[in-house]
Amino acid sequence: MVTGYQKYIPFQPVHLPDRQWPGRVIDKAPIWCSVDLRDGNQALVNPMNLDEKLLFFQTLIDIGFKEIEVGFPSASETEYEMLRTLIERNLIPDDVTIQVLVQARPHLIRKTFEAISGAKNVIVHLYNSTSTLQRKVVFNTDMNGIIDIAVKGAKLIRKLTEQEMKKSGIQIRYEYSPESFTGTEMDNAVKICDRVLDELGATPEKKVIVNLPNTVEVSTPNCYADQIEYFCRHLKKRDCAIVSIHPHNDRGCAVAATELGIMAGAERVEGTIFGNGERTGNADIMVVAMNLYTQGVHPSLDFTKMNEIRQVYESCTKMKVHERHPYAGELVFTAFSGSHQDAIKKGVDYMQKSHSQTWQVPYLPIDPADVGREYEPIIRINSQSGKGGAAFIMQQNFGYNLPKEMYPEFGMVVQTACDNLGRELQPKEIFNLFQKEYLQIRYPYYLKSYRLHEENEADGETVVCFDGVLRFHHEDHQITGTGNGPIDAFFKALRGVGIENYRFVSYHEHAVSTGADSKALSYIQMTTPDYQTVFGVGLDSNISLASIKGIVCAINRAQLSTVINNF
Repeated sequence: MVTGYQKYIPFQPVHLPDRQWPGRVIDKAPIWCSVDLRDGNQALVNPMNLDEKLLFFQTLIDIGFKEIEVGFPSASETEYEMLRTLIERNLIPDDVTIQVLVQARPHLIRKTFEAISGAKNVIVHLYNSTSTLQRKVVFNTDMNGIIDIAVKGAKLIRKLTEQEMKKSGIQIRYEYSPESFTGTEMDNAVKICDRVLDELGATPEKKVIVNLPNTVEVSTPNCYADQIEYFCRHLKKRDCAIVSIHPHNDRGCAVAATELGIMAGAERVEGTIFGNGERTGNADIMVVAMNLYTQGVHPSLDFTKMNEIRQVYESCTKMKVHERHPYAGELVFTAFSGSHQDAIKKGVDYMQKSHSQTWQVPYLPIDPADVGREYEPIIRINSQSGKGGAAFIMQQNFGYNLPKEMYPEFGMVVQTACDNLGRELQPKEIFNLFQKEYLQIRYPYYLKSYRLHEENEADGETVVCFDGVLRFHHEDHQITGTGNGPIDAFFKALRGVGIENYRFVSYHEHAVSTGADSKALSYIQMTTPDYQTVFGVGLDSNISLASIKGIVCAINRAQLSTVINNF
């Protein structure tokens, strides 16, 4: 007994040993046709109403589509009403062609021509199924019978077109799809399309769109590309046709099939902007277009407002764009991994320092700003994040440029908080951690007041004198010291009250705002009496006091760490 995988018939590839498509490169965008308002609507649990369809249509216009399939007006009252509304309200721009789908059945064709009356530019898209399986189990006829259906439909469409053009001047173009093309013998697919092109009067000046649907994806994308190349080679009136493809996603390969199909000779692509459609969906036009964009090819579509487009899509279709959906998902420009975060930060720094005209940031195939995304969410912090991630957040969100030597210390503070909370930390929470860990520590030492002044020594040297009040052990202590600068003077003042054996290692400072209210932020790296490294941070409008606050902060953090560790 045949069970499981044994009951499936493997796809038979096309014999094409001299195939040319693998060596080709896509260097220009195809003609795009959105079928969101047909395939997407037919596939929805709750179909779009008229207002939602109109909003979606306008969004497609804004993206830049010049060919939009608005539905199947002969099969649904809603789609008929949608088309009539677009026409009667004059909502179709002059440079946009609407497309209507119709089966090769006389009464449906006549209904379709009623629906397009008054439009300016229309593609009438005729189709009938041609596959071996459909001929056997659905139509119970041979290929000649299938060709006869298509030819009769084409004749009627051409007759009605001539009548309508005389009456209204409408510009009508033709499209024909041998539905289930990929399940049709290639010679039969070529034969039926040759006959339809003849009946529709195709010429090099008045080309007919021949659409080759991967109606049910049954093979790997390279097999589909072979079929496209074979078809293009053998079609008698190739110069009278625009070869179009309409891949589906049953095997999860629709984008790859689209790209290889273009390489194989397709000039036009039908699909939906986020891949929505029956079963597993259609080719995702947004992804294909943005893939071209990453290769320096203008996609002829505008996705700079990706978030707004996604919101319209989700609102109208009641479908959700997955968090990991290429280019559009909430998390696709986000790194949690420590090594990824570090590489992204270095890439961003490199771009800024080198003034590079080309995008060179590891792990980010495009600049998020190109699709209307911000830099802030690129790096997000959880327990898996590395030492550089928190520093990146502090820099990008708050203007705090932590020295590289400080990354591990603050990174550990953040990682511990993530572990304790068991979740991701938001940028504001990271900033609050930084303030609590560095800027709000006033124990065990607190500098209540200070004064710096210069004095001339007997030998003519100028020294800096520090006078201040340092509170510790619940008492105020007067401290004084003299040195060759404010930091040296403060260290000597500390020695006077027994705070010694701390060594100054490095110092970094920068402004955290501009203008009159600018403040200095000082990062002080020190070693403790037991040779541990510790950082302190000071913030003040006076750069000298900011440094001194940083020293006090470092000592406090060292003292508190010692107490905790001993405990």
